[in-house]
Amino acid sequence: MTENRDRRLASLAMRVGDWINRIDPGTHRRVKGLRLVTAYGLAAMLATVPNIAEGHGPLLSPLAAGFALWASVSEARDTRYESARDLTWLCVAAGGGAAVFVWFAPRLGPTWVELPLVSGSFCVGYLKRFGILGSGIGSQIFIGQLLAFGTGAALPDIPTIALATVLAIVGSVVPRLLSGPAELPILPAPLPEGVTALPEIVMGLQAGIAALAIVVLGRVVGLTQSAWAITACTYVVANSTAGTIDRVRRRIVGTLVGVPLGLAWLPVAVHVPLLTWIAAAMAMIIYAMALPEHYDIASGVYAFALIITMAASGEYPAALLFARAWETVVGGALGIAVVLLLAPLPKLLNRPSVPDS
Repeated sequence: MTENRDRRLASLAMRVGDWINRIDPGTHRRVKGLRLVTAYGLAAMLATVPNIAEGHGPLLSPLAAGFALWASVSEARDTRYESARDLTWLCVAAGGGAAVFVWFAPRLGPTWVELPLVSGSFCVGYLKRFGILGSGIGSQIFIGQLLAFGTGAALPDIPTIALATVLAIVGSVVPRLLSGPAELPILPAPLPEGVTALPEIVMGLQAGIAALAIVVLGRVVGLTQSAWAITACTYVVANSTAGTIDRVRRRIVGTLVGVPLGLAWLPVAVHVPLLTWIAAAMAMIIYAMALPEHYDIASGVYAFALIITMAASGEYPAALLFARAWETVVGGALGIAVVLLLAPLPKLLNRPSVPDS
């Protein structure tokens, strides 16, 4: 009986290994996944050192860890020097996005507090015109705004945001310097033959208008966390209409799988937080491996990691966690609607000018 159990476990381990090798045949993305987790943990740990954290309150750790994590996701260079340079700029962009949010949010009042996220959504699409670093900076501006919104940062927290930026630079650069040449950047896949790329201004408008529609919808129907829907519509915008629709489908499928798995993990999250954080770390490693070709898998494991870490903190009821799923569907649906609505824009922007007679 013991031998049969060992055979089943060995067979399961082989199947898991084969699946991982199909997603990441060169082990490069596994290295990046480990770096994401290390950057997050290192920045969070630095933010808890008494001499550093003194006077900055509980916001320092989540801001520093979030800046470092997503800077490491966006970075895509071959050499240590280029990676360290880009990581520095990406962390600064996240800090800048957070500072912009806390500057404008009080002037808009609690009713429209999510409105600054619209500018970040536009930047995610529009700044892709400046290449890999521009794309990452656009994403980090939005991430900084999102983290400031989620943590409840306010104008007096500007010094904390600045310190979090510095800690994020250290937390993200050090693991990259140690990861070495085994890691290769993840570059976006080329467009299929016959598909025309959308101008970046159109991509920015698609994301920004969809985000604005969600903010307005949130005021009308009372979305629990409209920022989740804004995030969904922001990151499904691709460089073609067909690509955006495909990403929406994949994100919805992944979320509808990842969220229930995360909710099923809730008893473990409450009673065994250490195991929960280990599971979240493994999920983020798979996330790095799955991007960009397997966006559905990446969306699913990220939704799972987000749900279980939120639950482990003990601050979020199950109903709020469940809202993650349906509000992602809302964001994806609005993303598709805006893409179809703005479909004529590329032709208008690329229309040749009529010479004067």
